[in-house]
Amino acid sequence: MLSVLANRVYRHLFAAQVIALIGTGMMTVALGLLAFKIAGDKAGAVLGTALAIKMIAYVGVAPVVGGFANLLPRRAFLVSMDLTRAAVALALPFVDQVWQVYLLIFVLQLASAAFTPTFQATIPDVLPDEAQYTRALSLSRLAYDMESLVSPILAAALLTVITFNLLFVGTVIGFFCSAALVLSVTIPQPQASERKRGIYDNTTRGIRIYLATPRLRGLLALNLSVAAAGAMVIVNTVVLVRGMLQGSDTDVAIALACFGGGSMMAALLLPRLLDRVPDRPVMLSAAGLLAAALLCFALLVSTSVTKEWVWPGLLSTWAVLGVAYSAVMTPSGRLLRRSAHAADRPALFAAQFALSHACWLLTYPLAGWLGSAAGLVPTLLVLSAITFSGVLLARTVWPVSDDDVVPHRHPDLPSDHPHVHGEHAGHAHAFVIDDLHHRWP
Repeated sequence: MLSVLANRVYRHLFAAQVIALIGTGMMTVALGLLAFKIAGDKAGAVLGTALAIKMIAYVGVAPVVGGFANLLPRRAFLVSMDLTRAAVALALPFVDQVWQVYLLIFVLQLASAAFTPTFQATIPDVLPDEAQYTRALSLSRLAYDMESLVSPILAAALLTVITFNLLFVGTVIGFFCSAALVLSVTIPQPQASERKRGIYDNTTRGIRIYLATPRLRGLLALNLSVAAAGAMVIVNTVVLVRGMLQGSDTDVAIALACFGGGSMMAALLLPRLLDRVPDRPVMLSAAGLLAAALLCFALLVSTSVTKEWVWPGLLSTWAVLGVAYSAVMTPSGRLLRRSAHAADRPALFAAQFALSHACWLLTYPLAGWLGSAAGLVPTLLVLSAITFSGVLLARTVWPVSDDDVVPHRHPDLPSDHPHVHGEHAGHAHAFVIDDLHHRWP
């Protein structure tokens, strides 16, 4: 897997991603402490609203930015987004009103919603070989999992010698280092499409491509499955451990570490598996495992006379969920890569970013509200049913025969047109369907 780091451009971009992720993780810890300082007992409501603002920014802004990202110099754009995030992190220690927190978080998430899909769309151009790209995806998944484990530990260690406000300074340094690493390399710029498009076409192009592509409609259904299972872990782990099992904060951390550890293990093993097995059976099987794990844990909780079996059951279930979660999410970049030409990839990655977060925007409150109103077992059953539904829908809309290039006709072009012959003879699903002059044979 580490062989991809021999590519200097990717090595610098990966380092930029890791440093920015660690800085963001530390800022998350500091933001919670800042909310408590400003709002006291209402800190939970402040953080909940901040997370809602984050999702709204992701869902609403990413497609718009993605539609125009291919028109902008990638390196300058990525650096400007890093500097914007650094400026917000630098301003956060000086706020003393809740509305100021909301405003700065919104600006921060706007920058993140612009940066992340553009960054993701850059990697397949840096690593055009699919085997190398697959390993890069696994490294990226590993980086996200490491961030969730390392950042809180690093923040806790730093808080023994500094105040929480200085954690924001660490975040600023992280974003500056990320910007410097991006500046240190030359990033490929995709050739813009020759066809002139209006604002509506640019801003909706990514989502229209996404929803018109069979394999990506399957990915959207699997995004729902992942969000349903993931929401159970993220929202209700503390309720299960501290409430039902009367555990400690350390026990909560151990449970979440099992989920992260399972995800990391899958990220390490997936490249070799995906070299031999197509994406579709791997992702569908993993999503089915998500649903089955939730259902089995619901049965364990509902039938256990004592709680002594629930704790080891929770740890093993969370580890399995981590493995399956990573096995669905890691190959998703491969599907996006092969579903559009380079010029359309920023829009397509932005659409995935927005639509996947829309699924989380649905499942986060469902997991929380249903858990409070009906209890944990009904919540597990409902989320398991949603996960199964996503798997069934994905199996229906994602064809078993999933060729990279779909034959099609150009009735409006002469037979000798270069778009019909030579290097332009084949198109990915999405590009074909999106053009109003293209149609299925």
